[in-house]
Amino acid sequence: MRRIRVGVLGATGTVGQRFVQMLDGHPWFELAVVTGSERTAGRCYGEAVTWHLGGDVPEYARGLTLSPTEPGVDCEVVFSALPSESASEAEPAFAAAGYRVFSNASSHRMDPDVPLVVPYVNPEHLAAVEEQRKRRGWPGFILTNPNCSSIPFAMALKPLHERFGVRRASVVTMQAISGAGYPGVPSYDIMGNVVPYIPGEEEKVESEPLKLLGEWRGSGFELADIGLSAQCHRVPVREGHLLAVSMELAREVAREQILAAWGEWRPRVLGLGLPSAAERPLVYRDRPDRPQPAKDVWESGGMGEVLGRLRPCPLLGWKFNALGHNTVLGAAGCSILNAELYFATTEGR
Repeated sequence: MRRIRVGVLGATGTVGQRFVQMLDGHPWFELAVVTGSERTAGRCYGEAVTWHLGGDVPEYARGLTLSPTEPGVDCEVVFSALPSESASEAEPAFAAAGYRVFSNASSHRMDPDVPLVVPYVNPEHLAAVEEQRKRRGWPGFILTNPNCSSIPFAMALKPLHERFGVRRASVVTMQAISGAGYPGVPSYDIMGNVVPYIPGEEEKVESEPLKLLGEWRGSGFELADIGLSAQCHRVPVREGHLLAVSMELAREVAREQILAAWGEWRPRVLGLGLPSAAERPLVYRDRPDRPQPAKDVWESGGMGEVLGRLRPCPLLGWKFNALGHNTVLGAAGCSILNAELYFATTEGR
């Protein structure tokens, strides 16, 4: 089978680096293009990038020349790690030029014809791609993944909403500093501190899961009828977003039923042989002090979610904790998984 030539837009940033790292040796995708800013375009990636991840710049990517972030690059697929302000214009330009755009940016997530997808949760929403192409006259398309806290929030609720219905849910997030990119939050502001405000974050966490848990109706999305409330905090943790969730289900259930719903959840994409998919997307740690970012964030290579502390909530019924890796499952990894899902089910290779 042929390997598909792909590019990373904004490859020198934190999420761009995670794309480059995760595409190293990928069995389906060959990283052929990296793009950067006017300052870095024309330079070798290994010289231009200030590497912030573990290890060193992957050998295969060091010699790639950074191109300007504009259509004309030699690949079929682009993964967008662009800031939202840049993505709002660049991504439609690439889609109009025929590229398949898999985006981590927030610019187009809630557009009425743009799929917002976590393959474990709502793979059927890929059907919106053809409507998008028809409406906009694009040979390519934009397909987005959600915010790094919306993903574990929606994944934890998905099997419960399927079995019991979820009426309301409140989430308090404790988000790692890597979610702010590099250099992130100044050390004077975050060391020994918690910042109870992340611009735009609460609005995303209150809206994106409704699209993920809703339905594609052929010409538009019907949002899930769930009341959501979010409070988002930046904490002095390097990687891993920890969520404290309280929820009201549509009917009374026992604790064992909730645990069974999580434990028995096997999303249909697991049968597609997607290289980046976790064998068990949800793992429950039955210990009173778990999950913890320092101990659990790399579950399933960062592509799974860890749950814990399921217990009664005196206000809404039940409460629990959830943990997801914010730059793997919560960013680059989900986007790569979206591309794998698309080629496994739509175009093939």
